Amino acid sequence: MKLTIHGAARQVTGSMHLLEVGQYKILVDCGLDYEKDRSIISNENFPFRPEDIDVVVLTHAHIDHSGNLPTLIRLGFEGQILCTPPTADLTELLLLDSVNIFMRKAASKGGHHKRGRGKFNTHSQPLYMQKHVMDTVERFVTIGFNKPFKITGDIELTLVPVGHLLGAAAAVFKVNDKGEEKSIAFTGDIGRKNYPVLNDPQPLPPVDFLVSEATYGGRYHSKDKSVEQTLIEVIEKACIKEQGRLIIPAFSIGRTQSLVYMLNKIFSTGLLPPVKVFVDSPMATQATEVFRKFHNQVNQEAQEFYQKRGDEFEFDNLTYVETLKDSRQISNYWEPCIIISSAGMLEGGRIQDHLFYNIQNYYATILFIGYCAKGTLGHRLLRGDSIVHIKDRELAVYATIKQTDVLSAHGDHDDLMNTVKAIDKAKLKHIFLVHGEGESMKLLADDLEKEGYVVTLPEKGVSYII
Repeated sequence: MKLTIHGAARQVTGSMHLLEVGQYKILVDCGLDYEKDRSIISNENFPFRPEDIDVVVLTHAHIDHSGNLPTLIRLGFEGQILCTPPTADLTELLLLDSVNIFMRKAASKGGHHKRGRGKFNTHSQPLYMQKHVMDTVERFVTIGFNKPFKITGDIELTLVPVGHLLGAAAAVFKVNDKGEEKSIAFTGDIGRKNYPVLNDPQPLPPVDFLVSEATYGGRYHSKDKSVEQTLIEVIEKACIKEQGRLIIPAFSIGRTQSLVYMLNKIFSTGLLPPVKVFVDSPMATQATEVFRKFHNQVNQEAQEFYQKRGDEFEFDNLTYVETLKDSRQISNYWEPCIIISSAGMLEGGRIQDHLFYNIQNYYATILFIGYCAKGTLGHRLLRGDSIVHIKDRELAVYATIKQTDVLSAHGDHDDLMNTVKAIDKAKLKHIFLVHGEGESMKLLADDLEKEGYVVTLPEKGVSYII
């Protein structure tokens, strides 16, 4: 059995891991690598022949895990993509949104679209188009959680829930490798306990080998206040005492649904007086329908809330904004309000309109509820820049800038350590850390090695016989 880490090696994006059992090739995740030093079009340069891959296993829908699947198919992959039912639906939404982003970028650079197979000629071409996304969707074969699935006579797959996002799973393989029984788990991204709407991560079964994410290695979430307490404090100051507006940049899929649910709890139980809430993201509206469709997979608290008070994603004073015209009308709403809009790091999306009209408003508060990568507008605001560039304008920052990590969907250092410790230590022979910046991975590796585990930080493209 051979393992090769082809993506998210000592970096966060582009998850892609090749597991070979004899001649059979399994690709676990096929994410977009969008690190700053890489062009998007370079994602079509696979380090293997796509037609040689027998099957893909997708841990969850986020683009850094799913976003290169249409390219894989465009260039020759002909097999199935195994994932949970919610992951299939959410991935379709995200991939179609990626096409829109690619097309806008290609149009801005004067690119001409070339359809069909084969590599594109210039960097102004989109990586893939809608046809390739629909080809991808047709390959999905969905598997329920904790239901062993025979890929071949020698390979069995079980998808174990890990929180983080609706449908997200660790991929656990039991393999008969030339008569020897072996097992390996790929964590995908690990969530947090007691996260709004989502179930807690489930402990992984005993395995010989573990490929674990390390995103939050060395970092710890604040635990002094709950999600509810944090939101109440910010809303009370921004919207009730100051009679202003609160703008919350949030990713459309996952983060927005958890946030809307928490606001529903706060307002429907009378913890705060009513405040108008706008969810300004068409994709968030579509994703919310997926959450409703798979309501049996949300956590017990959300299900009980539904039974007592109705739809957890709908309440008085909540408006889902559909059209761009309606979105722009929000700037004419002068009462106190909360605006939830994508994208979370402020790179594109309708959130830029809201920032453009409110960044110089003394009575506006911008609350970041997620990570902002270096180089993004969100990162510049969080580091305290007094002037920022938005829509070809240099604007002074008069709005209040706040940040909280209470709604981060990634498990922190302790969560990652506990995930490993829950696995039978006597059986676990080797841990491979991926999906993390160098320093984060080293800090996590150091603590795991202190506990007696054998840990490797793989380099991209290096193979390991296991």
